[in-house]
Amino acid sequence: MSQEKEGSGKQVIARTAAILTALEKFPFGASLGELSQACDLPKTTVHRMVSSLEAQQLVITDGNGVRLGPALVRLAASAHKDVIGIARPYIEALGRSTRETVDLCIYRGTHSVLVDQYASDQELRVVSAIGTAFPIHCTAHGKALLAQLSDDVFTMLSTGFSLEKRTEQTLVNIDALRADLVVGAKSGCFIDREEHARGVCGIGLTLRTGFVDQYALALAVPALRFQDHFEELKNALIQCKSQIEAVIGA
Repeated sequence: MSQEKEGSGKQVIARTAAILTALEKFPFGASLGELSQACDLPKTTVHRMVSSLEAQQLVITDGNGVRLGPALVRLAASAHKDVIGIARPYIEALGRSTRETVDLCIYRGTHSVLVDQYASDQELRVVSAIGTAFPIHCTAHGKALLAQLSDDVFTMLSTGFSLEKRTEQTLVNIDALRADLVVGAKSGCFIDREEHARGVCGIGLTLRTGFVDQYALALAVPALRFQDHFEELKNALIQCKSQIEAVIGA
């Protein structure tokens, strides 16, 4: 391969990556103009590349614009299995050291979905079925995922659905929820103090995996034990996050 062809190939790959990366920020679709601006590429170039990507189902175009396509979802599903496999030994170690339930969740619209769990061995414990979808606004892992969304996506989500009041502690005011997310972002951990279910608390944070899907790791703890062991639980969770991310290379 000549240097000229090699350089051209690298440019195409770089532009393709730029478009796909930009679309992560537009889960509901982006116009060609928005993509052109986000990628700093001419609109004609974006249009040509989107057409090629659409032919491979890497993107799809509908009434809302261009968004990531089913081929990427399939690739992400494969990577998703890898994340579970990589994280599992560290999740088990965290569960054994804290004796509390550890949840690994993935972001899905207005919910965080449980994809793996290590159940506490204590008589009083918090356990959920794999595949359970939790409201994103009132769980520790959900808040961690919600805080990663751009302001535009957060606004679209918050105006598109009402915040369900699960308990007396649930934050159903958007401004109060935003403020709570700011506090969580500064501390590095997001807290659920009986906001999703009475008697249940949680502490969560996001995992940087480098994959399209967004993951959160959390400890689910009965309220009776939560506050007394909060600092040690937080430190153990942060350590587990660091270990998983180091192995993944995020």
